[in-house]
Amino acid sequence: MKSKTGRLLQLDVLRGLAVFGILLVNVWGFAWGTLSLRYGTLAPDAPWLDQAAIFFVAAFAELKFYPIFAFLFGAGFALQTRSLKRQLGTWQAAQAAYRRRLRWLLVCGLLHGFLIWSGDVLASYAVAGMLILPLAAARLSRVRNRAWLVAGGFLLFICLLYPVGASLKPQDIAEELQTFANRYATYTQGGLWAVVSLRVRDYSLQLLYAIVMLPHIIALFLLGILAVRFGWLVQPQRHRHVWRWVCVIGLGLGLPFNLLSASATLWQTLYPYQTLFNEPLLGILLFIGGPLLAAAYVAALMLAGPLMRQWLGSWLAPVGRMALTNYLLQSFIGTWLLQGPGLGWAARLSPAGMLGLTMLIMAGQVVLSQYWLRYFKQGPFEALWRRLARLDQSQSKEA
Repeated sequence: MKSKTGRLLQLDVLRGLAVFGILLVNVWGFAWGTLSLRYGTLAPDAPWLDQAAIFFVAAFAELKFYPIFAFLFGAGFALQTRSLKRQLGTWQAAQAAYRRRLRWLLVCGLLHGFLIWSGDVLASYAVAGMLILPLAAARLSRVRNRAWLVAGGFLLFICLLYPVGASLKPQDIAEELQTFANRYATYTQGGLWAVVSLRVRDYSLQLLYAIVMLPHIIALFLLGILAVRFGWLVQPQRHRHVWRWVCVIGLGLGLPFNLLSASATLWQTLYPYQTLFNEPLLGILLFIGGPLLAAAYVAALMLAGPLMRQWLGSWLAPVGRMALTNYLLQSFIGTWLLQGPGLGWAARLSPAGMLGLTMLIMAGQVVLSQYWLRYFKQGPFEALWRRLARLDQSQSKEA
């Protein structure tokens, strides 16, 4: 189904959903950083609303919307390179044009990571996109085989990451918790220089982690390409049987696991010295269970009726059309509201308050996106990104 702008409505709705789902997870990182406890710690007698907020995000958002975002990037890759091929005449020219876009996305991601928030994903997406660019014109069978190879290799790799040996001693856990508390104090109450220094260190380490995660991102990209080329995303009504199976498998396998994982996360938050759950193992398995539930989310939208899709489209499609702008804007707003150089609200907000603030930011972005698109065809950062890529192309021709 296409919107009035000629875009695929279901993809814009999914992008809007993914942007908001990512914020549900990222908002905690604005306070705790990206290399520490995701949700901090709670007293065992913490209010049930605070416990419910953490359980909800861990069960239904963590490692669910990042896979959807990456999957949609791959779908966009397939659609945009195809469009560039029609405009420019050859795959070589199309790949060169798309490579320029990726280069500027990489610049944007690095600036975002070092200057605003260390949890940036744009740089990783840009690098992953460059690595799969030769597959833009590849046969379907080659893309499918590469997807199986990369996904299988990544699953084998994370299985090998499972720690072998004795678990951490209480003294080691206490030292880690103190480190996390110090980081939290810096991000939420520190001055500008202290926060910038910690962010630069965090993002430098995050870039190393991103290298390890590249196969996971590439596998999701390739799945998005396949979903477009098989027609699953472009014409979902013709592939309802595929989406029904995806929904059944995603809910049947993904939901129970994610509920168990969320229980372990909440328990770890309440009792950091707990031994009931094997946290390292559940963390590794979440790379399987999270995307399974994410697939069910995508399938549910693909199976939705026209009225439901149009209703969702009225709220989420404008956000999805400005996905890059909204993603970056979330970092600006989140760091300003929650971190020390700004208002420092994270030092005073409870988990329930953090979740409430997230909902308010989402509502504001819905209104802002609808208003902006009344007067402009695309978001400001989307327009800047395309303009820089075109300028780069003009300079290349002149040289």
